[in-house]
Amino acid sequence: MRPPESFVWQPVRSLQTMLQVIAQNDPDYVSVIPDGIYGPETIRAVAAFQRRHMLPVTGITDLSTWEAIVPAYDRKLTEQDAAPPVEVVWNPEMELRRGDRHPNLFLVQGMLAVLSEVYHSVSFPTLTGVLDEITADSLVSFQMLSGLPMTGNLDRPTWSHLAQQYPLAVNRSAAAGRKA
Repeated sequence: MRPPESFVWQPVRSLQTMLQVIAQNDPDYVSVIPDGIYGPETIRAVAAFQRRHMLPVTGITDLSTWEAIVPAYDRKLTEQDAAPPVEVVWNPEMELRRGDRHPNLFLVQGMLAVLSEVYHSVSFPTLTGVLDEITADSLVSFQMLSGLPMTGNLDRPTWSHLAQQYPLAVNRSAAAGRKA
């Protein structure tokens, strides 16, 4: 995809690019090749968009059509682009113990919940953001499976193993869900 600044002073090409992205994988829209010319293909693509969005079907890009195309384009972009990964920085000295409250514990508890579906010895934690007894028990079970010291605390090595095992467990759970 071209950077947005490459379409400055090129409104027809910008329109055509947005219509092309909106039309990808959707037969209700008409795709257009961004050539910068507001010709018959662009008129058909705009008319198809207007029809789909219950706008007056003229094939002309007026303000209301433009204001409908831009958010439709933005939505399509988020559907097409892979979501960026969440990067959690776990400081080397950081260790959470029973009773500690921390925002990352919500993530950890969610990860442990998925892991509990794959590894039945890991108990399903409560989603509290607190390293409570249930979460500590889940961590101990996970630490045992991972060959880590079974402290029930959340430290960097435990986080590292969770971060490695979680994607595998998600894919395994998703595959099992499709078979069911």
